[in-house]
Order: sequence, then C-alpha cells, then structure tokens
Amino acid sequence: MVKSQPDDRYEAEFWKKGKLVAGIDEAGRGPLAGPVVAASVILPLNFRTELGINDSKKLTSKVRNDFFEYIKNVAVSWGIGIVDNNKIDEINILQATQLAMKLAVENLTVKPDYLLIDGNYFKEFGIPYKTIIKGDAISVSISAASILAKVIRDRIMEISEAQKYPQYYFEKHKGYGTKLHYECIDKFGICEIHRRSFLKNYIESDLKLFDKQ
Repeated sequence: MVKSQPDDRYEAEFWKKGKLVAGIDEAGRGPLAGPVVAASVILPLNFRTELGINDSKKLTSKVRNDFFEYIKNVAVSWGIGIVDNNKIDEINILQATQLAMKLAVENLTVKPDYLLIDGNYFKEFGIPYKTIIKGDAISVSISAASILAKVIRDRIMEISEAQKYPQYYFEKHKGYGTKLHYECIDKFGICEIHRRSFLKNYIESDLKLFDKQ
C-alpha cells in the first residue's frame, strides 16, 4: 500500500553509505501541445522527508512554487531535460520522455551513484537505477523531481507559449486536452507547438476538407 507521504525508503540504504541518489520524473506526457519536461534532483544525504514534499499533482500551484525554490536551493544538484513537440512527433512520446530524462541526468553538475525513476521503463545509460511505479508518491527524491518538472513546464506554457499563441489560452490548460483547448483547436486549427501525432484525426479531417476544395 502506497503511503500518503513520500519518504526515503529507497534512498536510505545509499545515504547510509554516503552515496548520492538522483530522483527523476517528467511532466507533460499527455498534453496535445508543448514539450515534455524531465527533472533530476539529488537531495542532500539524510534529507528531512517530513517537510511535505509530495507528488506535484497533489500540491497546489502556490505550494509547488514554494517547494520549487526550496528544492533548487537545498539540492546537491538538479538538472532539466526538455524535448519539444517536433521531436515527440519524430520519435514518439515514450522515446521523447526517455530522452528528456537522459538530458536531465546529463545536466546535473554532480554525477549520482544511483537513479530512482518514476514509472516502469528506463533506458540504461551507465548509471545503476531502479524504476518505481507511482514513484512520485513514494520516493522523496522523485517527488522533488516531479515538482521541478511540473513548475518549469507550466511556466513554459503559461508565459512563453501563451504569449506567442494567445488565442489558445495555454496559460489555462497548459496544452492538455480540456474542453477549452479542443474548442480553440476547432476554431483556429493546430499551431506550431501542437503534437501532430496526438491530433491525427484533426489533421486528417483538414486534409479531407482541403481535397474537396
């Protein structure tokens, strides 16, 4: 049974030996638009797990942003990997997520001894690791990574993409398939940051209408 509060049950055995553990998680696998963002976080040895860090989806926006700053300040190192919608369409979302995670680890300034990855799939690239299903609700390191990934992706969609494409209201739905987002797509079509591979039905419909003209 998964506890409501992430803890150090996976990190502790390494911390006791003075070894560094990096938690890895992603944000943005499911949206129709925008990038997938991964984060890796190395928390200090014997990090206090009772502070309330949790799966980013269980936290309010304000709490996530507060923890975002805290985690960046206390982490031994943290890294981010961003893969855009064009690459997602080229290699598929599973491989794009793996690439983002790999980039996040490569962008750490300190090499970890071990990786804890949210999910059940990961491509080996030279560092011992363990995948954990629902890891963002179990491991404090993965929870910390989930917060960084979520906040950074939200800011990309709320600020950068929302300013470039105001008619899509990306600041509201962050690219996810909400009713509002589909209404915008129906009205304006797809834009440069939409994932074509996620919207094949819309593209095929547009092509059929074009053929009839």
